[in-house]
Amino acid sequence: MKKAFMKIPASCFLGLVISLLAAGAAAQTSDAQPTPASSTQVQQLQQEIDELRTELAALKQGSAAASGAASAPTPASDLITPASAAPAHTTLSSLLGPTTLSGFVDMYYGENFNHPANLTSGLRSFDGGANQFGLNMVELVIDKAPDAATSRTGYHIALGYGQAMNAINASDPGGLGFDQYLKEAYFSYLAPVAKGLQVDFGKFVTPAGAEVIETKDDWNYSRGILFSYAIPYYHFGLRAKYTFNDKYSLTGYVVNGWNDVVDNNSGKTYGASFGWNPTRTVAVAQTFFWGPETAGSNATPRQLYDTVVTFTPTPKLSLMANYDYGRGDRMTGIANPVWWSGIAGYVKYAVNSHYAVATRYEYYDDKYGFTTGAAQHINGITGTLERTIASRIIARLEFRRDQSTRPVFVRGNGFTDSQSTLSAGLVYVFDTKEGSN
Repeated sequence: MKKAFMKIPASCFLGLVISLLAAGAAAQTSDAQPTPASSTQVQQLQQEIDELRTELAALKQGSAAASGAASAPTPASDLITPASAAPAHTTLSSLLGPTTLSGFVDMYYGENFNHPANLTSGLRSFDGGANQFGLNMVELVIDKAPDAATSRTGYHIALGYGQAMNAINASDPGGLGFDQYLKEAYFSYLAPVAKGLQVDFGKFVTPAGAEVIETKDDWNYSRGILFSYAIPYYHFGLRAKYTFNDKYSLTGYVVNGWNDVVDNNSGKTYGASFGWNPTRTVAVAQTFFWGPETAGSNATPRQLYDTVVTFTPTPKLSLMANYDYGRGDRMTGIANPVWWSGIAGYVKYAVNSHYAVATRYEYYDDKYGFTTGAAQHINGITGTLERTIASRIIARLEFRRDQSTRPVFVRGNGFTDSQSTLSAGLVYVFDTKEGSN
């Protein structure tokens, strides 16, 4: 009995006492008419009951705290941590907001079967190193696109280092060191005109051509003859693009000229690009530029006509064709304006999500030697095997053969009219828009 009694909580015992006292007081007030003396006793008893109830409430609170609140359930709000109090996972994307970072590292090994003594492959833009490892390009892009809903202003800065950057900026009248590591730099404004007219000012890559500076966005590893000699790399000035709908777009240009942040004359070059997507599988881009490019003279405007047609009959198969025609410049000893022309065809097939094969054939006619330095016709064929590794690394193995009507390629310590090369390239790509940190 003693053990059983000891297990009864003190709060229950006091509750029982108070109940008994209350019952006794009620019995007294109902059985007899109160006298002054009995009334005083009842008041004292009621006061004692009130004091006991206060003590009981305090004991209950202390007992609940000591026993882990076993006698009263903990509110759900105390058990669940608010979402706002939970530590957030901070990513680079969340820190940058509308600004994105992207870029790549592009390296290769090039084998030239002519074994040129100068260790250089001829007629190559960025991967000119022969029988050696080379750093093609390292690029970092900082980008914020304008948006009508949030901010109509934006900017784009692309910094680069490597052989490609040296080739791109080598001909700028300002000198190689002027903007050697700056591929692009412009700010944008999305004007509230109908569906939006985007105006860019600064340095930007040319719209001409089927190929681009970044290896990762091309089908082959090396750049073709047309990319290297028929068109410019970049422009500096203004461009304005208006997209009418998903089928038609028009872009206008007012720039210094070809490959010049620092202009070499007082004339300006004007251009236009027209984009047409007649179906979901066909895209046509027509570009035209006109303006003087001769140093210190506005008398001989250069003209460029560039056409690119892309056809994607299936998700795995893509075809592309590019045609270029340029004319207008003068050369000493030649009465008429010089001209150059070329055509290239491309085929790419994605075997699966990891493997793809691509081929390119091109023909280039530099009749006067204005662009390549020798009057010649060139045929080139390229085959490329691509492997994507871990979604970030693009590996390419490429065989290429170029044939000229002139002995323009170095072979040992001499010259020959053909060149065969084998290149192995690795490109690591990153982009915060894809969630990389």
